[in-house]
Amino acid sequence: MIHQTWKDADLPPAWQKWAESWRLHHPGWGYRLWTDADNRAFLQEHYPWFLPVYDGYPEPIMRADAIRYFLLDHFGGLYVDLDFECLKPVNGLLDGHELVLGCEPEAHTRLLLARQRGFSRIVGNAFIASRPGHPFWAHVHRRLVGAHKLPATLDTTGPFFLTRAVDSAPEPDSITVVGAEALYPEVSPHATALFGPQEADYDRAYAVHHWSGSWACDTATAPRVSAGRRFPFWASQERQPVADGLLNLEAQRRRWASGSAAPTVSCLMVTKDRSATARRAIRCFTAQTYPNLELVVLEDGTDDALERHIRDLGDQRIRHHRLPPEGRTLGELRNEAVDRATGPYVCQWDDDDLYDPERVESQMAAILALGADACFLARERLWWPARRKLAVSCARVWEGSMVCAKDRLPRYPAQRRGEDTPVAEEVVRSCRVVSVDAPDLYTYVCHGNNTFDESHFAEHFEVATQVWAELGAYAEQLLAMATRLPLEPGDIAHAETAAGAARTYERKPHPAPEPAPGPASERPPVLVLTPLKDAASFLPGYLDRLRTLDYPREAISLGLLEGDSRDETPELLRQVLPGIEAEFRRVTLVHRDYGLQLAGPRWEPGIQCRRRSVLAKVRNHLLARALADEEWVLWLDVDVTDYPADLVQRLLGARKDIVVPHCATAPGGPTYDLNTFVLKPGSGRLNWDRWLRDGILQPPRGFGRTYLDELRGRGLVRVDSVGGTALLVRAELHRDGLNFPSFPYRQLIETEGLAAMAVDMGTACWALPDLEVVHPHHGATRPEPATLAVTHGQ
Repeated sequence: MIHQTWKDADLPPAWQKWAESWRLHHPGWGYRLWTDADNRAFLQEHYPWFLPVYDGYPEPIMRADAIRYFLLDHFGGLYVDLDFECLKPVNGLLDGHELVLGCEPEAHTRLLLARQRGFSRIVGNAFIASRPGHPFWAHVHRRLVGAHKLPATLDTTGPFFLTRAVDSAPEPDSITVVGAEALYPEVSPHATALFGPQEADYDRAYAVHHWSGSWACDTATAPRVSAGRRFPFWASQERQPVADGLLNLEAQRRRWASGSAAPTVSCLMVTKDRSATARRAIRCFTAQTYPNLELVVLEDGTDDALERHIRDLGDQRIRHHRLPPEGRTLGELRNEAVDRATGPYVCQWDDDDLYDPERVESQMAAILALGADACFLARERLWWPARRKLAVSCARVWEGSMVCAKDRLPRYPAQRRGEDTPVAEEVVRSCRVVSVDAPDLYTYVCHGNNTFDESHFAEHFEVATQVWAELGAYAEQLLAMATRLPLEPGDIAHAETAAGAARTYERKPHPAPEPAPGPASERPPVLVLTPLKDAASFLPGYLDRLRTLDYPREAISLGLLEGDSRDETPELLRQVLPGIEAEFRRVTLVHRDYGLQLAGPRWEPGIQCRRRSVLAKVRNHLLARALADEEWVLWLDVDVTDYPADLVQRLLGARKDIVVPHCATAPGGPTYDLNTFVLKPGSGRLNWDRWLRDGILQPPRGFGRTYLDELRGRGLVRVDSVGGTALLVRAELHRDGLNFPSFPYRQLIETEGLAAMAVDMGTACWALPDLEVVHPHHGATRPEPATLAVTHGQ
């Protein structure tokens, strides 16, 4: 029996001949094409216990992967993907074996995603032959349950999952894994672009995989539909603010699911002889999650390549209109496209930019939820491939991101460029408009043949709110983009090369420890910042210890933020404020509640993301309110009980932009602040994904890292992460945008996120293991914790 699966009975034309090749070479074999409906009915009858996992998969490809592991267990036979072509009968390959799989080409183990996981081989899941009831499948079923919450399809159900299952199989002797030459003689297009052409020996091969949509063609298939997404918005009516807050995309999805109207949106693409970029924009369109769409393509060039491509797609939602090349302005062409739109809403869809699968859905959710006429993105992602730069733009009305009710849209002026600016201005002036701050929904690409010249993009990058120009940071951001956007193999290959070079650098040992520096002689202005919550019992000692510093009081400013206290902290602060204002250079006292009250211990893994997010917001708010002309910022926790009088001078003496002392539970005792650490050699090969919870990494103590109590006597050492118990930062870094991420930043948050962000900005973090501050465990003894971070790149 040959098994194949597709969403319905209508196979894509390109795959029909490959499917037929299996029946041609195996005329006496049975054949069945399983549809999505067939697959679920099969599970309902034979494996109903798995349905909650199966139905809960966020991506259809996960269900397509998983079902093969059940069909082969129940029926046995041969499963092959639809993009597999049979070259000759496989009887000789299967005879005498109970379970046969094949390795993918060796080149695939050199791709970034495989290198990150330390694979020496990759067992493909596109060809599997098995006798019914092989014990391996019970093992696979158990592992499917254990892996079903992992974020990437590759690890949840795909080839990486299967590779791990084979490596851990309880009866490995009954499993036959053949080399790539038998089933996977061709290297994927992505690996070819990266490593160059690889010779394929078809004479030895039984079949060939054509890598349509494979992980090795681009990158891991990430879930296209995000869960629980919220993003900031602000709405205006004729330029007057009317609302702001967080928009819950999931809430609008529930309304649509219950029958609420989802009006048709006409995406409008005006193009001319730019088939390559236009095809990429069309791929963005076909990946959209919004259900009711059409794409109106208006072309006035002479090249018919795009028209042929659209015809071959056979997507009835895409309508191509060719106009004679009469030199019409871009504004005139946009008006023509609007006139041909059939939907009550229109969406600008430029042919050279990139759009996240949730772009239209998110913007229409904002329009419908807020009763708006139009929606713009407040910020966009900027990409300059030639200069290897990515950025998040400044906030403004981005004209190209417009989705607008067709009957409220003014006519475009007959201009060759800049034609959408007056239209956007008129919409904002006369309509109810909502702006959403979700820059990942739209990627504005500078490719050298834009309507505006490169100076236009250079200006945008100069005022961007975040820029990734350092090699490793740029590469990782680009690879993350590729999980949701149709980047070209060359773009991804370039990013793979850049990321590999960056990782080669990162895997080198840190610089040798430097001798412990002496205290600094200069006395620049320092701002001491401390968040306070339920701190009444610690505040008197905190102030007393500040007074013991032998740093001049006229050079110390103080910033305190109190919030969510249930004890006497606010009253006590009011009492001591006049005295400390007289003692120190400047004092800023801020009160702000964030509504965070914890029912259990603050180290519980399930609350870390929420707790650390609030703490990051507290730090960022305090920093924004208190920093003035000081040259340094010293973050200092209120419940630190002891430190040397020359603490500030010794931290300054390190001559580093970011430096921490050693926060220990007692003088000479174990480390308290486990968020300061150095990664152990080989940590990049560890499986960090299993410690991912709520978007941040929470591995157990000591997993892949070394703490400062193991580095005593080493002088000044470079570290991969920092804690905030006591932390000195050059103020200019904060002014340049270094802050505490209140959301998962490379799976990190708060102080650990700050360390990763600092590296992205070109700044290393350092520690003085022998300069101790004391922070005993207060109250209940903390267990061996699941600490909260691992450096960027893990």
